[in-house]
Amino acid sequence: MSDAKMSMDRKDREIIRELQADGRMSNQELAAKVNLSPSPCLRRLRNLENEGIIKGYGVEVDAQAYGLPITVFARVELDKHSADVVSNFEQHIEFAEQVLECYVMTGVSDYLLKIVVADLHAYEVFVRKVLHPIGSIASIDTSFAYGTVKKTGIFPRI
Repeated sequence: MSDAKMSMDRKDREIIRELQADGRMSNQELAAKVNLSPSPCLRRLRNLENEGIIKGYGVEVDAQAYGLPITVFARVELDKHSADVVSNFEQHIEFAEQVLECYVMTGVSDYLLKIVVADLHAYEVFVRKVLHPIGSIASIDTSFAYGTVKKTGIFPRI
């Protein structure tokens, strides 16, 4: 992957949006949806992959059916912000499999974590056995999601 990302045009964005909606479609189907012939479509797709713009492909799974029905959003504030403390926290979170997403935030909290667990007891165990041992955590403010209004992985048109 190069340091400078390629410049994307409208057609590249169409390809990305279509793949975000259905990452399993064939190149033939993709080409038809974005109004290209298969060869140029595949060339554009490979360029997007090679440049790291398309980072990978995945599958969306029903968390409840999988056995992880509880989605938790935890706002974490560190008590210090030295390079060592921040690096230590981020390294531990990287390996915490219950954490699906972690964002560095502005405002009162330093991080926002999206966590999935089987039940409230599993969340307590996560806090006691994963978060607390990291150290340098000043506070953890937890919210439990009890419904989803919208969830999409498709970027808006620009």
